Order: sequence, then structure tokens, then C-alpha cells
Amino acid sequence: MAEKVAISVASAKFPKPLERKFQYGTAGFRLKATLLDSVVFRVGLLAVLRSRKLNGRTIGIMITASHNPPEDNGVKLVDPMGEMLEESWEAYATTIANASSDQQLVEDYIKITTECQIKPDTKAKVIFARDTRPSGAHLVSVLVEAFKATDTEYTDHKLLTTPQLHYITRCLNTKGSPYEYGEPSEQGYYEKTAASLKAAMQGRHHVGSVTVDCANGVGGPKLRELIKYLPSPSEGGLEIKVVNDDVVKPERLNYQCGADFVKTNQRAPPSSHASPLTRCASLDGDADRIIFYFNDSDGTFRLLDGDRIATLAASFIGNLARSAGLGEKLKVGVVQTAYANGASTAYVTQDLRLPVVCTATGVKHLHHAATKFDVGVYFEANGHGTVVFSDLALKRLSKYEPKSPAQASALETLRALTSLINQTVGDALSDLLLVEVILAHKGWGPKEWDLTYTDLPNRLVRVEVADRSIFKAVDAERKLESPPGVQTQINAAVGKFKNGRSFARASGTEDAVRVYAEAATRSETEDLAQKVATIVRQAGD
Repeated sequence: MAEKVAISVASAKFPKPLERKFQYGTAGFRLKATLLDSVVFRVGLLAVLRSRKLNGRTIGIMITASHNPPEDNGVKLVDPMGEMLEESWEAYATTIANASSDQQLVEDYIKITTECQIKPDTKAKVIFARDTRPSGAHLVSVLVEAFKATDTEYTDHKLLTTPQLHYITRCLNTKGSPYEYGEPSEQGYYEKTAASLKAAMQGRHHVGSVTVDCANGVGGPKLRELIKYLPSPSEGGLEIKVVNDDVVKPERLNYQCGADFVKTNQRAPPSSHASPLTRCASLDGDADRIIFYFNDSDGTFRLLDGDRIATLAASFIGNLARSAGLGEKLKVGVVQTAYANGASTAYVTQDLRLPVVCTATGVKHLHHAATKFDVGVYFEANGHGTVVFSDLALKRLSKYEPKSPAQASALETLRALTSLINQTVGDALSDLLLVEVILAHKGWGPKEWDLTYTDLPNRLVRVEVADRSIFKAVDAERKLESPPGVQTQINAAVGKFKNGRSFARASGTEDAVRVYAEAATRSETEDLAQKVATIVRQAGD
């Protein structure tokens, strides 16, 4: 009874905005920071229930809005193994966020407790962190009110990248078990990453430097901190040039920089002054995704996105497995979405001869599909992704006895990669080093990487519609089930173009439909995109 009263009293400080409907998705809740107080308080309550349901295991909460503008913020939950919130609990998050009153909130809280058979006297444990947005400190104070009302044990990890919080959450929940993931601290993250990088390099040297645009977000100070743990260039280490790491001026976050800017505009940030053929990379605002790029010798911009990272990683890991004598015992697979360039899919299936699975958009779908392989490689085209090793794969790698020095060397590199890669979630910092390890082993610069295959020209068009809910997609969002007849029209349009492919998918956040198209030439791609956009626009009127 005392807890119910405490929740009601605390909730009264953070009333839900009238006429507002909140929806928990892959990114959690994300909107204008001024509208988030009630949502953050209630997410705190849900984290308490989730921890109690799992017998007091630690739940993580990250306050961030990633690549969104500085005035936005968001909040999302992290499950005990560092994965995203179990999908069945997303509905509870949406329900509790939309409770119309303090009384309704308490009733929903009790209902979830009953439905999930949660023991109210179980001590809950929650950790949380935030990015550099100015609204973050206030939202943390709101979150703490939920923990005080429920007598929850909590730890504030202050400023972290989103993947660092995922990492620490997993470390806390595996400490002392056979699956111990590492030391549960920011320093532990840096030490594990640095030690793994050294082991994975096998004495090889990096080719040139890499310039990293940190989107003026939390990735900037955290990358600078990580660099302190890595060998310096004079010691044979990688030279990392950090740019766009201003976290003092909040308005500069994601402004004309960052992974989303580069991917969307197909050009380097204006602040980038890299020389031709210099490797460059851009993080997003909370450092959970990364894309690479360079200007070739004649100044042409070349993008090396998530598709490129996935094919590079899958090729390297597949070769290592064969070199170690484990080619038949480790099934390597690649997971993509419909947005993956068709040329990358063909390269994986025809050149690398690896299986490809296509899932719906959203990291939770890719991650789940990746766990079905011994080694699952997944990256969205926007640069968010990682590599997941199954328990069976890890056991085989630890117990396998190499039969030659060459096998031993490949095996040692593979083992090091399982520690270097943050397997909980896409992590821009560990993915940066993964790519650099692979390029060093191959002796490649960005040009050689770019030459592995040629992307088909592609175009993404946003079409505003009156009601996006009428557009229902199936087959991993590659086909429209409704409105009736629309897919038939799209198929007819696609059939007129060489290497044509197009699909339409309703936006998850606004009344718009996104049309993706690719074809053999740039002009044909533009033509196809506009034809399909017209079909969608007419159907949505």
C-alpha cells in the first residue's frame, strides 16, 4: 500500500501532457525533451517491474535521442544481457506511458504486476546513463523519483555512450558466471577493448590514419578516453584524428555532422578537411552506429556504409574460420533489411557464398535473426550493427586445438574478435576498431575496400500521406499487402527497369511512406523512384 501511495504522489509532479499518445518502439520513446517528464518517470517504474520479474537482475535505462536534434531526447530500456527490451514488454511500456491519471498509472502498475506474476517484495536494481543533451540532467532527476518511490537500488553512470551502458548491464548480470562478459565499469570497457585490439592485430600495422567525426556528441569524449588505452602511433598503434567533439555547445550536436548527415547527404561534413584517399568515419549522437567514407583521387565522395561493413566483416571472419580449420563447424551468415543495396546481397551470396536473411527494419529484428547462426553479422545500411557469436561457437573456439602455426594464428585472431566486438548492440567505437583490424590484416586502404563490389544507384523518397496505417507491408517489408492492388502496380513499374527493385514502407513516426528504389543507372533509379512515389501518393489520397 505504501508503494502505491508513493508512486501516486511522485507521479503528480510529472503529469502526462493532455492529448498526447506515446508509442514505445525500437528507439524507445523519443520526442521533444519538454514532453518527456511523465514518460521518463513511468519508464523508471517499468524498469522496476522488469527487474522484479527477473528476480532482481539489473535493468539498464539510457536517456538519449541519438541522431535527433539537440532539443529532442528519449529513453529506452536495456534487458539483462545487454539486449533491447523484450518485445512483449513494449506494449506494457506504451500502456504505462499513456495512463491518463495518477490513479490510472497505479492501476496499470498493479495490473502488470499481477499479469506477470511479479513478487512485489523482490528488490529491484537499475542502472542508467545519458548522452550530452542539456535536458539529460533534468530527466535523470525525474527518473530517480521513480526509484525512490519504489525503494529501488540504482546507480547513475552519468555520461556514457549507449553501447557502453548495454555493455555494463550485461557485465553486471553475468559477473561470477561461466558467461562473464567483463568488468562492469567504463574503465573495464576501455581495458577489454584495448587488450582485444592488441590480440586481434597479431603484430600487423595499420595503413595510414583514420579521421573520426563524433557528431559533437558523447562519442567524442569517450573516444578520446579510449585512445588513452590504445598503443600510440609511435608504438605502432592506430592514429585516430578526432573531429567534431564539441560537447560544450549543445546546439552543435548532430549539426552538419554525424553518421546520419553523411548518409543522408552523401557527402562529408563541411568541417572535414581530409585529404584524398584518407579514411574517414562518422558516429551518431550516442555512438551506436558508424559509417565510413573517403574522397577518391579526383575528389569524388565514396560512402562505405553498413552494407560495406557487414560484407567486410563476414568475408574476414569466414576466411579466418576456414584458415583455423573451423570452416565446416562455424556457420557464418549475414542479416540485412530491404534497404540493403542489392549489389551487397549479390556479393555475399555469389562471391562470399554465405547465406543472407532479410528481416523487417529495426535492430531488434536483425539481432534476433543473427542469433540463429553460429556467427551472425548484421548491419543496417545506416551503420548500426554488430557481430553475434553463439554459445556453441564460443565453446568451439575456446576448445579447438589448432593443427599448424597458421591455424593457431587465425584462431587467436578469431578469439580476439569475440572480445573486441560489443555483441550486445551496435557500437561505433568497437565497430571502428573491428574495421581497422580487418583493413590492417588485408593491407587495404579505403579504395581497395570500395572496389569489392559496385553499389547499384539507389534513391529514398519520402511521400506524405493522410493515413500511413493503411499501408501494410509483408515479406520483411518488401511487399505491400494493402491497399489492395498497389503492390501489383509497383511490380509492373519495377519490371520495366534493368536491375530494378523498389518497395514502399510506412514510417514508424509520421504520416509518410518511404519509397526505396534501385536500378542499373542513376537516371533509371530516379525515374523508378518517382513512378513508385506517384503510385503511393495516389493510393494515400
